Amino acid sequence: MEKNTIIAVVLSCLVIVATFIVQTKFFPPVEQQQIVQAEETVTEEQNNQVNTQTVINSEVLSEAASIVSEEQETIEEQIFVIKTNLVEAVFTNRGGDLISYKLLDHKDGGDFVQMADNITEKKRGFSVLLGDNTNNPVDEIFNAKWINEDHSSLGFYKKISIKNADGSTSSFTLIKQYTFNPDEYVFKLDIIIDGDESFHGMNFNNAGYTICTAPQMGPHYDQKKNRLETRTFMSYSGEKKKKQMLSLGQTKEFTKPFSWAGVGGKYFTVLIAPVNNDFQKVNYSSLFDSIPDYANSQVFLTRNPVSSQKSQDTLYVYMGPRTESSLKIYNNAADNNFGLAGKRFNESMESSGIWGWLEVILKSILELFYKIIPNWGVAIVLMTILLKIILFPLSKKQLVSSSKMQEVQPRMQELQEKYKNQPEKLNAEMAKLYKETGYNPVSGCLPMLIQFPILIAMYNLFNNYFEFRGAMFIPGWIPDLSVGDNIGVVIPLLNRDLHILPIIYLGSQFISTKIMQDTSPTPQQNASMKYMFYAMPLLFFFVIYDSPSGLILYWTLSNLLQLVQQVILNKLAKKQQAPAKTGLKLVNPTKNDKKGAKK
Repeated sequence: MEKNTIIAVVLSCLVIVATFIVQTKFFPPVEQQQIVQAEETVTEEQNNQVNTQTVINSEVLSEAASIVSEEQETIEEQIFVIKTNLVEAVFTNRGGDLISYKLLDHKDGGDFVQMADNITEKKRGFSVLLGDNTNNPVDEIFNAKWINEDHSSLGFYKKISIKNADGSTSSFTLIKQYTFNPDEYVFKLDIIIDGDESFHGMNFNNAGYTICTAPQMGPHYDQKKNRLETRTFMSYSGEKKKKQMLSLGQTKEFTKPFSWAGVGGKYFTVLIAPVNNDFQKVNYSSLFDSIPDYANSQVFLTRNPVSSQKSQDTLYVYMGPRTESSLKIYNNAADNNFGLAGKRFNESMESSGIWGWLEVILKSILELFYKIIPNWGVAIVLMTILLKIILFPLSKKQLVSSSKMQEVQPRMQELQEKYKNQPEKLNAEMAKLYKETGYNPVSGCLPMLIQFPILIAMYNLFNNYFEFRGAMFIPGWIPDLSVGDNIGVVIPLLNRDLHILPIIYLGSQFISTKIMQDTSPTPQQNASMKYMFYAMPLLFFFVIYDSPSGLILYWTLSNLLQLVQQVILNKLAKKQQAPAKTGLKLVNPTKNDKKGAKK
């Protein structure tokens, strides 16, 4: 490598490293931003009727009536636990809200995955806000009652009084009832408004009430370091999914019809599906709350004004892994205990778009190898080898085309210089050159275009595949395929873990570039393009540095296999080439050339 090239590459590296240091030290995420809410209670708002009718489930209301009839004054906060085969949900009778939700079959470090994150004394999960999302949650102590003997259904109730526009007072009982099944991640939430004779509905600024998720969806993650772990807000209309990404400290309102709405991370998701269409507004929030450097990812569902004396809304909530097997059972009523059908929760899965079918095929191949050797790292290695074997003809064609292009390029440059003011003549001469040498400029692009969908599908699969989470490949080096490899060394100043796989990948890229240059017949051109050849892999190295080790393992192994193929093909090409420095061999010699050869 030339001296100037080395200096350019080193300077680029220093600039990138300096950028990382400056960003880490002097440009942390957005500072803490409290949600500003009015201190006046919502009971001061206008309380009039609208012409919307609510379907009342008489069976649920009869259960609620029995709860209210046994009402006793509660003076202290209490904790209630519902534990199934899959989850442990912890509730407080303050607001009847969720304060913990652990997945008992998924670990996060030494503990179970906590789905209700960033809970505080005033911010809890599935709180009710009278009116829209700008108001404060109901923070009163509720009475509580177990609905059944196996403690799988729990009810909270509280009598609330509100002031009407004319100064009169109306009262209603707010009831929240949670129902769980033993082997499902979905639970049912019933919200019941049971008003007295003075109560004729509830309308606060054209809203009845709002229900919200926990402030942040777990598991907890470092928003400064783990930039590949994001939170995506989603909704599904029954026909297509709508995704919304928010920057930290932002809010967004969504008013289009939806059958469910929620938020998802790489491996887990929270989805809320109202039974009726009275919930027609969704607000997404990534505001900062209790922790200065940890933003929320909260979903608010606002109900239309309540227009009757008694109303009941049912919502089904999924809080669990973002896997096809767990989500799709709610498409068929026979597959789940709640009898839900057509929910299409599996539409919340990340996919490769139009290449989703290809991702399914690759996932099936990966799972087949895992059945043979139950190690996901080994499965990645075997699948990478298989793909390289299948794609070898395309790789060969691409490398041969690249070699042919390097041979033809000096002649192309001569023609371009000679006919630079005669574009039509230049095109004719270039076409003649392509015909004489057998070079097709499109042939090198076609294999790349065919392989491009595979790269897209593979990236999404390896970056979001749930089974990679916590899957060990090599102890002491790659303990978890869903995060970067780790040898226990921290890079000074950057405060980042040292990853070896990206370094191996970078080395293979440099070696591959060196081989290409050594076998090129156009050294002058190589000198002008060395910076690009060496700087591009270096820039890509910093882009993929913190990617999951499963993904980088695939890229690195694929690159090494490509390097082996390139060496083999270069040797074959040399054997087939005419003696050096005798000019280009003509594939279709003309008649005149043949006559000249005879002479």
